[in-house]
Amino acid sequence: MLEPFSSLNIDNYSNIAILAKVTGKCTTDHISPAGYWLRYRGHIDNISNNLLLGASNSFTDKIGTGINKLTNDIDKFAEIARSYKLNNISWLIIGDHNYGEGSSREHAALSPRLLGGTAVIARSFARIHESNLKKQGLLALTFSDPSEYDRIREDDRVNLIGLKEITPGKPVEVVVNHSDGTSETLYLNHTCSEPQLAWFRLGSALNLFHQ
Repeated sequence: MLEPFSSLNIDNYSNIAILAKVTGKCTTDHISPAGYWLRYRGHIDNISNNLLLGASNSFTDKIGTGINKLTNDIDKFAEIARSYKLNNISWLIIGDHNYGEGSSREHAALSPRLLGGTAVIARSFARIHESNLKKQGLLALTFSDPSEYDRIREDDRVNLIGLKEITPGKPVEVVVNHSDGTSETLYLNHTCSEPQLAWFRLGSALNLFHQ
């Protein structure tokens, strides 16, 4: 049985690691591949081992793998996410244009939430996937200028500011801290309505039924 996700905790939105910065086309089948993996569709923890297996890493040009910032080892994104979660490190995904296009597979939103993800920041989203992210309590944010995607570096840590005061139509302030000691502030957009923000504050839409 899927347990309720944790409700809003501002500490989860500070010092966030970049799990992956994907480049190019990234459909729900890149985020959560089907085929063999669908045998686990009723077991969210098992199917989450396929997280981003088909995604192209913009930093390395490799498919499905990244660098674990805790160990400097190259590993599958799901294993890195589990490592971060075990060490209480929140993480997010940086997406390209039309992130999450394709099928409406909800595992593509459930898996990152289960493994400790807090947000996806993209140049743009496919509409259904954006809605699925919101249902799972993940922030779906877009760059105010798509070229800001290029300003995100592999070792960045991110702070999302003022989330207790987030309202429909109000940009989210983001401080991006670079490993060279510099930082910059971006303002990201979202399309959350007030009921969708209620899901975010509670931890997910499912949590409405666990109050």
